[in-house]
Amino acid sequence: MTKIEIQNYFDNLKTVVLEYSPKLVVALVILLVGLWGSSMITKAAKKIMLKRKVELTLSNFIGNLIFWTLRVVLIVTVISKLGIETSSFVAILGAAGLAIGLSLQGSLSNFAGGILIVLFKPFKLGDTIETQGETGKVSEILLFSTKLITATNQVIYIPNAILSNGKIKNYSQLGVRRADIVLKTSYQSDFNAIKNSLIQFTSNHDGILQEPKPEVLINELSETTIVFTVKVWTKNKDFSQVNSDILEFSKSVVKL
Repeated sequence: MTKIEIQNYFDNLKTVVLEYSPKLVVALVILLVGLWGSSMITKAAKKIMLKRKVELTLSNFIGNLIFWTLRVVLIVTVISKLGIETSSFVAILGAAGLAIGLSLQGSLSNFAGGILIVLFKPFKLGDTIETQGETGKVSEILLFSTKLITATNQVIYIPNAILSNGKIKNYSQLGVRRADIVLKTSYQSDFNAIKNSLIQFTSNHDGILQEPKPEVLINELSETTIVFTVKVWTKNKDFSQVNSDILEFSKSVVKL
């Protein structure tokens, strides 16, 4: 390159920089303010919904929807400030959206599933559910998946489409649960004495509800043992401890 060509190159570069620097600065400011503003608006919207006693599950879902909608608007605004024709960009975005939509049908199904979960409320935040072979407490309902925390503190993400169309067992919705503890004893034992001992124990246990009353019922008479079930009702928070206490007590009264 000659000296004149080099000089022309730097002159053109200087012109471009001077021309686009204000646009770049404005776009950068809008981006930074927009990122901060979208977070603040989302937090404010959640606070308003909580003050108006909107259910936490619904408020979080709507908050996430507001957040990502504002981010998309922000991106389009920044691109327009850079001098890119937004009409052409929107047309390209629409075409790309169609192609992406066809390739991401599963994600769109998950999004629709999330809306169905929020609307029909088969579970809410804090509920313990069993689904797809997994059991855990609902920690968060996201746009495309639901976050569960298991009893062993593992995090499981289940797609919302599967949840909205699949079988869900909700252990928390009614507030109380029945514990069915299956036990066995020999024919040589005094079953009536065992039954009376278990009824007395369950009637005096602080974690066992007395209405409906605890029951001890025979399930099966096998060749060698009597199979029976201790049925008691408890609050959800006492369920595991009640099961453990009955099993521990049964060791002293049940003979095989």
